[in-house]
Amino acid sequence: MRLLVAEDDSALAASLAKALRVNAYAVDVVSDGDAAVVEAAVNEYDAIVLDVMLPKRDGFEVANALRARGIRTPILMLTARDRVGDKVAGLDAGADDYLTKPFELDELLARLRALLRRGPAVAPQRIEVGDLTVDTRSQTAERAGRALPLTTKEYAMLEYLARHAGEVVGRADISAHVWDEHHDPFSNALEVYIGRLRRKVDVSGATPLIHTRRGAGYMLADLSATGRASAKEGDDR
Repeated sequence: MRLLVAEDDSALAASLAKALRVNAYAVDVVSDGDAAVVEAAVNEYDAIVLDVMLPKRDGFEVANALRARGIRTPILMLTARDRVGDKVAGLDAGADDYLTKPFELDELLARLRALLRRGPAVAPQRIEVGDLTVDTRSQTAERAGRALPLTTKEYAMLEYLARHAGEVVGRADISAHVWDEHHDPFSNALEVYIGRLRRKVDVSGATPLIHTRRGAGYMLADLSATGRASAKEGDDR
């Protein structure tokens, strides 16, 4: 999942970005309201963490501008203001949730998970695909009861595929949601991570769940349970 953090306190922004990356999020950081509007308009984020007291445009103006452009990305607004009127103003401006500084990281992560579960449609905390289970709260995965030893980036990619189980997702979509703005879209990193995931998820003798569609992208699905053609048909494995 890819997040935009708009925070003008450089120390807090760096600390928050580091903590979010440790928790399997790809993170882009901006320090003013104008930059937040531009980044949110040109990139596809899964959620935005938005400080209220930003230079150039404050968080209320940013939220209003994004909603006016039809950008429906969930917004978690951060502020030192704890008056009810400020919270109401933030929500009325288009924010989906409001967290007062100082805050505990665990609460921020829980609120982000709640926003991401909503998305266009409510998503479960535990996603099951065949005998694979992905737990978005603990950020763990297991297959047939066996825990999968995933790195942070491997988990992030698997969660994204699981959230779109049964759909073919393209390289551009995966790159946009799993990596930040520093990722080179022409590198072979995506293929490398897909290969690593296959070795851990599709262990020998197990029904293949990760499928490649030539020229289209990748899909996480248990095709054996759908009565469709063999999982190998049309795959680049």
